[in-house]
Amino acid sequence: MRVLISILEGVSEGDFFGFEHDTVIKAACQQLLIAGTDTSSLTLTWALSLLLNNPKALEIVQDEIDEHVGRDKLVEESDMKNLVYLDAIIKETLRLYPVAPLSVPHESIEDCIVGGYNIPKGTRLLVNLWKIQRDPNIWSDPLEFRPERFLTSHKDVDVKGKHFELLPFGSGRRVCPGAFFALQSMGLTLASLIQQFVLQKPSNEPIDMSESQGLTNNKAIPLVVLLSPRMSSSMYCVGS
Repeated sequence: MRVLISILEGVSEGDFFGFEHDTVIKAACQQLLIAGTDTSSLTLTWALSLLLNNPKALEIVQDEIDEHVGRDKLVEESDMKNLVYLDAIIKETLRLYPVAPLSVPHESIEDCIVGGYNIPKGTRLLVNLWKIQRDPNIWSDPLEFRPERFLTSHKDVDVKGKHFELLPFGSGRRVCPGAFFALQSMGLTLASLIQQFVLQKPSNEPIDMSESQGLTNNKAIPLVVLLSPRMSSSMYCVGS
């Protein structure tokens, strides 16, 4: 954020087409925060849904947090490097339920052939990220929630746009500007929820995983989670 602001402050007023410096800086910062917040909230919803439907995975990540953080202190950002299974859960959630199923629009810069299809220069292109990330030629059991894959067969795959089999934030110069903020906030938030609360479904029925139609990948049916404390009452006190 500091780098972005310094760059914008160095641009002349004439390059902003009538807008003042402060207006452009505020709008750019707001866009970064909104992009990261939306990504975090949607991904957290899907992650909790997947964990409630897969109690073994929930148990594993709870044990991991208890081992590396404990229950006598709240999880902090400095703890995240040790929570490898939690990181795998977030990657697997983004693989199965990317926030944006389609990439932002691109345009072909020359004639080319992709998968047997002729793509003329200047064609508007949308990459189906949802399909790529469920491709059985790349992912074994692609429809199954298996965080372990990111600790074994795909342990070197990240979500920052360098690996084309997993592009939840896009890639290149048009990668999601809120990706870094989103990854930080969703990891810490999910870890905090898992550490502090027992998570339960409201009934014995599986959580409905239907997806809504639209530019963002929302749950068709809102998630309901029952929470009960799993730490001592003193850990929930705020202030004096």
